[in-house]
Amino acid sequence: MAEIIQRDGTWTFDGETLRLVPGHDKNVSLLRKTLGELTVPLAALAGIAFEQGKKSGRLRLRLRDGADPLLQATGGKLTDSSDPYQLTVEPDRYGVAEYLVDEVRNAHLLEQVPAAPCDAYLLTGPSVPLSVSAGDGTASFDGEIVRLEWNWKTEDAKTAAGARSLALADVAAVEWQPAAGLENGHLRFTVRNAPTKAPPKYDPNAVELWGFKKDPLMALVAAAVQARLPHPSAPAAPKALADAAPDGSSAAAPRPAAEDHDALLRRLRELGELHQAGILTDEEFTTAKQAVLRRM
Repeated sequence: MAEIIQRDGTWTFDGETLRLVPGHDKNVSLLRKTLGELTVPLAALAGIAFEQGKKSGRLRLRLRDGADPLLQATGGKLTDSSDPYQLTVEPDRYGVAEYLVDEVRNAHLLEQVPAAPCDAYLLTGPSVPLSVSAGDGTASFDGEIVRLEWNWKTEDAKTAAGARSLALADVAAVEWQPAAGLENGHLRFTVRNAPTKAPPKYDPNAVELWGFKKDPLMALVAAAVQARLPHPSAPAAPKALADAAPDGSSAAAPRPAAEDHDALLRRLRELGELHQAGILTDEEFTTAKQAVLRRM
């Protein structure tokens, strides 16, 4: 096991997963503290790097595209301080950081984790229920319903209709945009069959953000919703005709339940152990591993 403990947080690698725990230092961002501990499976990892500096260094994780709903929802717009996949390292721990990088890279190479984007989330996203107050309103999500409530700073055009309740089934997309310079940010929900071009200030399905301390927490609401929407890279659903019953009726045939990702990850580890022990040849290991990855 490899572990590095810093004021900024603690990263632990057990050979299969990376456990990221934010620190309690005053400089740790509110988003990271609120998000809490993250468990990153090796299969979600695209790479790891350590950058040395005169005053401090930085560990960085790079995840595979589509592996994490938080990164999917934020689209690379998180600041370095709010990014949970970065860790500030003090100079007297540079050797420990380099050891951690070597251990993760060796395991990553051994498991032959593909570089291709994921078509299903390998991280679960923020836990629910979740409620954040920032900008001109409060966004809450319990896993099924998104609720938007307004405060005294909200434009009358939005408050006139009262609080909004959006069923997850009615949400087509979620967008989080941080404030930048003179441009305000927003958390916006795109509702099916109800497109709008109204700016967030007047859109009843959006919370306008002005760049204050709690604004980044709206990214957690976006990620929690994103985790429960269809994955952007998931295979398209079969046409209704293909699902028709043999007698021509419209009743769809039952589909097998999706395989549990934890079970598939365990299978990958078992294959790796069999390969290391010499029980599986290189060709057998490659063939079996590719079959498991296709099911993921």
